[in-house]
Amino acid sequence: MHSSNHIIKFADDTIVVGLINKDNESAYREEVRELVSWCKVNNLYLNVDKTKEMVVDFRRARQDHSPLAINGSSVEIVKNIKFLGVHIAENLTWTLNISSITKRAQQCLYFLRKLREAHLPSSLSSTEVL
Repeated sequence: MHSSNHIIKFADDTIVVGLINKDNESAYREEVRELVSWCKVNNLYLNVDKTKEMVVDFRRARQDHSPLAINGSSVEIVKNIKFLGVHIAENLTWTLNISSITKRAQQCLYFLRKLREAHLPSSLSSTEVL
């Protein structure tokens, strides 16, 4: 593994984080090739259709980033990902994640209101319902 790259694994999710310095993507792309080879050697199927790439670039003059190719297929470049329940946006703001949490909370509150309207016995607490 290159010192500018990190591999984060959790269950069946894996993320490769690579630092591209001075427009040199070779270490990052080599790391991805090594991960693909490791998967093959260990009889793990890498689903390229589910594989996504997100580029975080804070330079003023952004350049187009050519997508990765794995087993002859291009990897989709996305503007945000969800990893371990956390939404990560390419601009690294919390807006998307907070919106997702707020939406989920509103859904839970809706169902709690419906249960109250249905005269749910008071012996049940809201934590038991959720």
